[in-house]
Amino acid sequence: MEKFQTLRSGVVPLPIENVDTDQIIPARFLKATTREGFGSNLFADWRYTADGQPKPDFVLNDARYQGHQILLAGKNFGCGSSREHAAWALYDAGFRVVVSSYFADIFRGNALNTGLLPLQASDEVLQGLFAVVAQDPQAALTVDLQAQTLTVPDWTEAIHFELDPYKKECLINGYDDIDFLISQEAAITAFEQQQSWVF
Repeated sequence: MEKFQTLRSGVVPLPIENVDTDQIIPARFLKATTREGFGSNLFADWRYTADGQPKPDFVLNDARYQGHQILLAGKNFGCGSSREHAAWALYDAGFRVVVSSYFADIFRGNALNTGLLPLQASDEVLQGLFAVVAQDPQAALTVDLQAQTLTVPDWTEAIHFELDPYKKECLINGYDDIDFLISQEAAITAFEQQQSWVF
């Protein structure tokens, strides 16, 4: 998993509420057990026609937003089934942050385990962000993970966001759960040597 410390990027606006995991990555594409290769089918039913041609009116096909790594989504993003492929598809498509005012719990966990930051903001902040991007599609936001802040052009104050301390450490260091345990090997060994267990 890539380390995540600070990201400055443009935004892809998707002002749709209740986006479920089947819309993020349709079930017919869940044929692999590794994380790679799902990005090309991200939002496939919204992104392509029945014969596989890009729909020009879908935001991922809009040239103004190409290469942007922050997805700005409506409330209740990632609801529906628990498929971790939804987070994999977003990450494989190049996204590193999804901003919404609410995330389904399982999606949030899958995203963090994938290296994708689900940044939860208030409804008011979310609507303000959509307004910023509507006015300037090239507006770049800055996410500082150590400080847990989101900085927006022309806003006088950065937005603070909450994040589980353990998941924050994993993202900053590029750890999955196994990597984190390995990083604690010396502490685990020292703890074991202090014990007088009898089996």
